[in-house]
Parts: sequence; structure tokens; C-alpha cells
Amino acid sequence: MVFVIKRVYDQADASDGYRVLVDRLWPRGVSKERAELDLWDKDVAPSPDLRTEWHQNRERFDEFAARYLGELDENAAARELVDLGEKHDRVTLLFGARDEQVNHAAVLLEWLGEHGASVDRGD
Repeated sequence: MVFVIKRVYDQADASDGYRVLVDRLWPRGVSKERAELDLWDKDVAPSPDLRTEWHQNRERFDEFAARYLGELDENAAARELVDLGEKHDRVTLLFGARDEQVNHAAVLLEWLGEHGASVDRGD
């Protein structure tokens, strides 16, 4: 099993494996058909309050990441995502943010790696 992240706006590919949207809100301009999702896991996304606060203070990503990691530690959906990874060779976590490095999916990928999942950060 390996987890990777990818923008939902990028073309779906067979190598993506199991595709999971990890945003709480549906991405603008993407149809459900084009997204080619296997799962929309809203519950693993940052809480609405944390998401709103971060969008108002983008320069404070480190603080956002620390708080989101804390949320993930208490989030049953995050643990279920680890279990899901054991059922699939590859799980692609899809996100809508423009920045491919500074986003909640990157934080989620870090959390998964710290909790026993194999991750590919694209390094």
C-alpha cells in the first residue's frame, strides 16, 4: 500500500489506484464524472473553523498544520483511511488547492506516514 496526493483538477490515471477526495467542499468546476472518485471522505478534511481560519491567514501554514495534525489524532475517519490503505495497493488523495506543496492533503500525507502507512511524497 502507498498513499500519494494529487490535485483533483489533474487528469485521472489508472496508476492512481483508489481515488479519494479529501476536501470538505466539492472543488469548483469539476464534475463527478471527471473526478472519477472512489470515495469522497469529507470527514478527514480540516474542521470548518480551522479551514476558514487558515484561508484568512495563509502565511501561518505551520500553525495550521500543527492544529490539523491534532485534529487528525482525534479523528476516526483518519484511522479509517489508514485501514483503507491496507485494502488497496495505491490510494491517491485528491485535493483542490492550487498550491501542490502547501495544503491540507500534504499534512494528511505526513500524518499517514507517522501512523504506519507507506507514503510517496514525490521527492
